[in-house]
Amino acid sequence: MAGQGRRWFEQSKGFEARTRTSDDADDGPDLWTKCPGCGEALFLEVLAEHLEVCPHCGHHFPVEALQRLLQLADEDALELHDTGLTSVDALGFVDSKPYDRRLVAAREKLGRNEAFVAASAHVEGIPVELGAMDWRFLGGSMGSVVGEAVTRLFERATVRRVPALVVSASGGARMQEGVLSLMQMAKTSAAIARLKDEARMPYLSLLTHPTTGGVAASFSTLGDVLIAEPGALVGFAGPRVIKETIGEELPAGFQTAEYLLEHGMVDLVVPRGRLRPTVARLLRLLLDQRESA
Repeated sequence: MAGQGRRWFEQSKGFEARTRTSDDADDGPDLWTKCPGCGEALFLEVLAEHLEVCPHCGHHFPVEALQRLLQLADEDALELHDTGLTSVDALGFVDSKPYDRRLVAAREKLGRNEAFVAASAHVEGIPVELGAMDWRFLGGSMGSVVGEAVTRLFERATVRRVPALVVSASGGARMQEGVLSLMQMAKTSAAIARLKDEARMPYLSLLTHPTTGGVAASFSTLGDVLIAEPGALVGFAGPRVIKETIGEELPAGFQTAEYLLEHGMVDLVVPRGRLRPTVARLLRLLLDQRESA
């Protein structure tokens, strides 16, 4: 029988399951997407019910920043911070498009000012300063405003004497801001040191796909515990650049979360559905250790 073994929607002539992209929000009311991990066609409502994780193979789809906070935090309202901060084109930078036009386009497309969202929240009743990067905004790159927002998150945690949790998804420092973006690496790192020295509070870092460049070389890898999602790419330079530089083949799975766990660069690889209870358990453990010290 023609089409045997195929589902009814695949038997329709011209059917093509489409891979979900960051542009999907601007398209029509799509109902299906194709998993890049196993090729299965997925109903978007089912995918959302599984926290944007393929129920067939476990592939972790990207999650936008605010949704990420809602997945981790308790159901009480998030208190968002620093939403009015906006980047400026201090250098008059132009590549294929002027930087100020890139900023305007990203803001109009996503409805937010920058690539980082921060909030005060609770995770299983534990007060925490929580933040997440949004890959869709200029590749989640860290410019002056992102660095300032991340620094303020750690400063709020220090003043309130509560833990901090930051979710990274970034291509690194924002090249359009030059040395101003590189300065954020030192600024955010210093804020983490104050959190630990003055408030003696833990900082958990969640590394998602991808976490690279200046973000991987600064605050995202300075957590007391480094947690990664399955399959996440984490590293300073990408594997292609490293391979071309050293002129050698790289090991299988190089720079994936699982490879880094095996070699001691991350502490845990945790599926998205288990992140919230895992984070809460780690916070309780670290806070208990602090109180008994």
